[in-house]
Amino acid sequence: MALPNSYTQKPNAIPGYFDAILNAEAPERFTSKFLSNLDFKSTNDRTFIAILKDLGFLDADGVPQQRYFEFHDRTQSGKVLAQAIREAYSDLFNVNKDANTLTAEDVNNKLRTLYAGSKKNDVIKKIAHTFVALCAYADFSSLIKITEKKEAKPPKLEDEKKETKKESPSISLGALQYHINIVLPESRDQAVYDAIFKSLRDHLG
Repeated sequence: MALPNSYTQKPNAIPGYFDAILNAEAPERFTSKFLSNLDFKSTNDRTFIAILKDLGFLDADGVPQQRYFEFHDRTQSGKVLAQAIREAYSDLFNVNKDANTLTAEDVNNKLRTLYAGSKKNDVIKKIAHTFVALCAYADFSSLIKITEKKEAKPPKLEDEKKETKKESPSISLGALQYHINIVLPESRDQAVYDAIFKSLRDHLG
């Protein structure tokens, strides 16, 4: 099941947690002591470490992973978190592709079905509120939308002629040489031949 077990009892503190991460250098290991140094000294704050692990920011030992460092790019922070949420709560997004827009109550109802009695209702409620708070900080606007590809209509014959005419280079007739073989009729009348050659001059220049 691609659903996290972690949650915080202080969902309103989530923006503060992430802001503190952005303003501090990445530690070798993200521990409760490090969190305390960020001015989060309550035991309830420590649950945030488990959340970061579920989101792929930390490994099981608390060592920052690539996603943690990508998050430090402030131009990408919200997008990095959005991707992490999609992966950590993939079962929820499989049920509703726009799960990040749901209310805490709606998320709670979906999770109760997904957890299928494996968690108590009060725990599921806390996970739901944690999810909503995470989504509020994340940036889902960068998701790629698949649009219907419209098939281009074939150009009209008239347009094709225009395009062909536009693209075809002009050819100077003066650069060509014509070899014309003329079969003259048998005649003793010189006027017949004069008329033929005059006609050729008039039409061929």
